[in-house]
Amino acid sequence: MIPLSVPWLAGNEARYLAECVEEGNVSAAGRFVERFEREFAEVTGTAHAVACASGTAALHVALRLAGAGPGRLVAVPTFTFIASANAATYCAADLLLVDSEPRTWNMDTARLHDEVVRRARTGDRLPDVVEVVHVLGHPADMEPLLALKDRFEIPIVEDAAEALGASWSGGPLAGRSVGSVGRFGCFSFNGNKIITSGAGGMIVTGEEHLAREARYLINQAKQGDQYVHETVGYNYRLPNLAAALGCAQLEQLADAVAARRALAARYRELLAGLPLTGPPSEEWARPSHWLYSVLVEDAGIEADELVTKLNSHGVGARRLWPPVHLQKPYARSERLGGAVAEDVFRRGLSLPSSSQLSVDEQRRVAAALRQSWSTPVRGSAQ
Repeated sequence: MIPLSVPWLAGNEARYLAECVEEGNVSAAGRFVERFEREFAEVTGTAHAVACASGTAALHVALRLAGAGPGRLVAVPTFTFIASANAATYCAADLLLVDSEPRTWNMDTARLHDEVVRRARTGDRLPDVVEVVHVLGHPADMEPLLALKDRFEIPIVEDAAEALGASWSGGPLAGRSVGSVGRFGCFSFNGNKIITSGAGGMIVTGEEHLAREARYLINQAKQGDQYVHETVGYNYRLPNLAAALGCAQLEQLADAVAARRALAARYRELLAGLPLTGPPSEEWARPSHWLYSVLVEDAGIEADELVTKLNSHGVGARRLWPPVHLQKPYARSERLGGAVAEDVFRRGLSLPSSSQLSVDEQRRVAAALRQSWSTPVRGSAQ
């Protein structure tokens, strides 16, 4: 089976892990955690970075510090992995689930902007925080959100879990990395991401006091070396072992992102002529192409059926996530639209996208796709 996305462990991973073992620093203490934070801040163009246990943990802490809490409203895209919504729910906040726009599949930030302006005129409830997700590695359109921040002082938290290495190439944010624009940016280092620390996450921010508060919360809100706690914190620290792996992976980030972009260009050539709509790639954005995802056009086959066929040919494709508003825990959440997100889910699937995916493997994926339109699903009626 050609896997969907697996780690590219081609550098100093074994060496750095061995150093942790030799030094006896395998838990939260150790030199690799501080190094990982420092180097990650440099890579993303931010002033401060705080390592933590997962991307979800990063979002939880960032949202709490941005103002999410009981009786507060957080605007979240409905087309996203459910962790984006869960992190706001951990804060006991209410959710406003915002539809996607069709060009990037990201949150329809222009629609949200207009809705907030309308609510301000009518005296209706405004979002207290906006959590924007850079879905599948494509930067979101941030300008409408920045206008809301300036006019209504609504803080922005960027969920960049899927988009490390992506940036804006045009407009007022040209040259900026995802995660560097909001009050906080949050990243994930799960095993299927562009780089991995096995598991882990990172919070980035331009404000020193916010970094200090984040570090305080992820360490059980402990005051210095004394076991004194004035608020409820979390056990969200990143182990030194994981940070060592992250440091080795970060050394290969530029190559990994270049490989994903080359992979995307090659897929566009190999899949030409098939009834598929390729992934977004706006002229003002430089996507990192975490997972190369496509939409099935109406051509006698559904996305579910296509995934089944690809899997039977040894291709590890998978469906995209159901919109959050279709998930049971959030069925009653307030929402702004949803039809675009539902359409992307209905027609969408992701193809193998590992950084080390070979040209031959991509050709096999393309061949399996072409064959899928002429071969019935195994076990189906002939």
